[in-house]
Amino acid sequence: MSILLLHGLGADRRQPLDLFGPILATSDAPTGRSEVVALDARAHGANDTVGRPADFALDRLADEIAAGFTATDASGGGPAAPLTVIGISMGAAIALRLAVRGLLPIERAVFVRPAFDDRSMPPNLRLFPVIGQLLHDEGAEPGLARFRESDRFRAFTRETPAGANGLLSQFTAPRAAERAIRLVEVPRNRAYTDDAELAGLAARGIRSLVVGAPRDPVHPFELAERWAGGLGAPLERLPARDDGQAAQTAVVRQAVARWLAGTS
Repeated sequence: MSILLLHGLGADRRQPLDLFGPILATSDAPTGRSEVVALDARAHGANDTVGRPADFALDRLADEIAAGFTATDASGGGPAAPLTVIGISMGAAIALRLAVRGLLPIERAVFVRPAFDDRSMPPNLRLFPVIGQLLHDEGAEPGLARFRESDRFRAFTRETPAGANGLLSQFTAPRAAERAIRLVEVPRNRAYTDDAELAGLAARGIRSLVVGAPRDPVHPFELAERWAGGLGAPLERLPARDDGQAAQTAVVRQAVARWLAGTS
């Protein structure tokens, strides 16, 4: 079986590889000898394509990921081989679109810290276009300085210091100003139309796992609960990032490894 890893907004393929590589690549990995493919979405990582606002629609990104996976899949099984997809945040939304539309032969899906729902520009994502506009108008370093001084950032920092550091990383990402459009356009997307669309995955025999964490305003745990309820999927609750990133990383690895092995 092949495993497709999808990163979050502003990150790149190294994010899911660093997080899940240790449980997927070892000789005694619960998934056996699987081929792991991690791809950079448009305007992320080594993918230099930027394009127009319409190119950042989730379905457009899903089309490109599907084409990229088909071109690079090393499983030897071809496009009909069963596939596990693991997506983080934006990657979870793209994974959902891949599964809903049947773009790849997905058998299992893991949705980690989902951030998108059935609304365009939900409240939890509204700081990203602000960051994108600052990057576009002022550049990375001046934009970062302006954002640090804003009341909205200070309020966010009081709620979650770890999450605030994550927002600041958008300014320091490679070619952040050149790729600012991704932060403006991607949050406009809906991951699904309604809960019935989520329920359709289980009806088609796709097994799902949802992973969420408390005190994460960009990835509200209540949203993870909604995804799990709609999908009819188990929900794994992680420790909050502000209680220690190492602890959260250890728990998510253990939870996903157990689920892939069929022991949870």
